[in-house]
Amino acid sequence: MAMQEAGLLSQDDAPMPTEPEPVTATLSAKPSSRGRVIWRRLQHTPRFWIGASVLVLIVLLAIFGQFLTQWSPTDQDVDNMNYPPTIVHWFGTDILGHDLFAQIVSGLQKSLIIGFVAGPASTLIAGVVGATAGYLGGWGDKAIAWVIDLMLVLPAFFILVLLYPFTKGSWVVMMIFLAVTGWMIMAQVIRNQTRSLREREFVKGARYMGFSTWSVVRRHIIPNVASLLIIDATLGIAAMILAETSLSFFGFGVQPPAVSLGTLLADGQSAATTRPWLFLFPAGTLIVLLLAISLVGDALRDAIDPTSGVNRA
Repeated sequence: MAMQEAGLLSQDDAPMPTEPEPVTATLSAKPSSRGRVIWRRLQHTPRFWIGASVLVLIVLLAIFGQFLTQWSPTDQDVDNMNYPPTIVHWFGTDILGHDLFAQIVSGLQKSLIIGFVAGPASTLIAGVVGATAGYLGGWGDKAIAWVIDLMLVLPAFFILVLLYPFTKGSWVVMMIFLAVTGWMIMAQVIRNQTRSLREREFVKGARYMGFSTWSVVRRHIIPNVASLLIIDATLGIAAMILAETSLSFFGFGVQPPAVSLGTLLADGQSAATTRPWLFLFPAGTLIVLLLAISLVGDALRDAIDPTSGVNRA
C-alpha cells in the first residue's frame, strides 16, 4: 500500500510532458530582382515623377491636341493674321494666319516620333556593334574600332548636312540617318565594357560550350551592359529631338509644308522682339520637353548606378 502511494506520489510529482513547441520555419526572403530595386529607387526620386509627369502630358498633348482646337496646321485665318494669343487662337497666329497651337502640336508629333525611334535605334546599334567588337578582339575589334574612330572624326551634324540631298526632304529618311550617325560614342563605351566581360567565367564557359559569337553577345554580353544601354536610350531621345530641331532650324531637316519645332523656331526668330509669341511658344515647348526627358534620364541613371550622384557631387 505504501509502495502504491509512493508510486502515485511519484507519478503526480513527476513533471508533465510538455508539448513540442511549434517549429516556425523562417523562410528566407526572396531577393529582389534588379528591376524591382531600380523601380523602388525611382519611386523615391521626386525628379523622376516630375519629369515623367510632364513628359506624359506632352505626349498626350501631341496625340490629342489636334482635337482641342478647330484649326489644322494648314488652315489660314485671313481675318486674324499675325495676331497675338486670343480665345480663338490660344498661341496666336503667324504672318499667314496659321494657328500656332495647331502647328506646335503637329511639330511635337514629328519631334517625339523622331526622338522615340531614332534614340533607341541608335542605342541598339551601339550595343550590337560595341559588344561584338569587344567580344571578338584581335583584327575584328581593330577593324570595327577603326570604323568608329573614322566616324567620330567628322561631327555628326556635318555628316547629316552632307547626307541631306539624299533625304529628299523626307523627315522619315532623316530619322533613319540620325539613328545611323549617333551610335559611335556609346559603342566605344560598350566595347570597353565587353573587353572586361570577355574574360569572365560565364562568358568563357559559353564559348567553350560551342555557342556562336552572336549567341554569346546576345545572351551574356548585352544583358550585362543593359543598364548603360537603358540610360543611353533615354538620354538619346532628347539628343535626337535636339538634333532634328537644329537641322530643321538651319533648313536641313523637315521641309514645308510640314512643320517641326525647328522650323517654327526658324520662322519666329526674326520676330522674337516684335511678335514674341511666334518664338516663345515653340522655344518654351522645346525647353520643357528636353528638361522633362533629362530629369527622367538623370533619375534613371542614379537608380541604376547609385554612386553616380556621389561622383557628381
